[in-house]
Amino acid sequence: MKLLSWSIYHLLELAAYRGFAPGGPPSVRPGDARATQRATGVRGETFAYWYLRNQGYTIIARNFKTPGVKGEIDLIGYDDGVLAFVEVKTRAGSAPVQALPEDAVNADKRRHVSRMARQFLAERRISQAPCRFDVVAIESRPGRRPDVRLHKGAFAYR
Repeated sequence: MKLLSWSIYHLLELAAYRGFAPGGPPSVRPGDARATQRATGVRGETFAYWYLRNQGYTIIARNFKTPGVKGEIDLIGYDDGVLAFVEVKTRAGSAPVQALPEDAVNADKRRHVSRMARQFLAERRISQAPCRFDVVAIESRPGRRPDVRLHKGAFAYR
């Protein structure tokens, strides 16, 4: 399974040389900024999924949501026996990045992710699992390898 994760991750890495943002899927009209951002986010989450698998994570959920509760957890998985709730932030484009992707995980976002994590644990009746919150920051520019930073234990419960 490790070979599969490694192979897919490196194929995605090669494909990412074109960048995550330009072009977009056929359903994205040029000039539709929201759709372009959504497509960039989906590509970033897929890239992060395979990156984490390559790092040894066992992913158990993607895009976890609960009706009536604001927010979403991008990826949930185990890393050496620790349940990790992972927030993925992607910045793409040819312009120099003004702010780091991880800076977007502000206090409000941390509060929403913490609330969703409690909901996830309650729904699955998990009470004694060691948990942490990780952030995967991805910067992608056309013609360059994506810069991926994994911040384990980036923040604590709120």
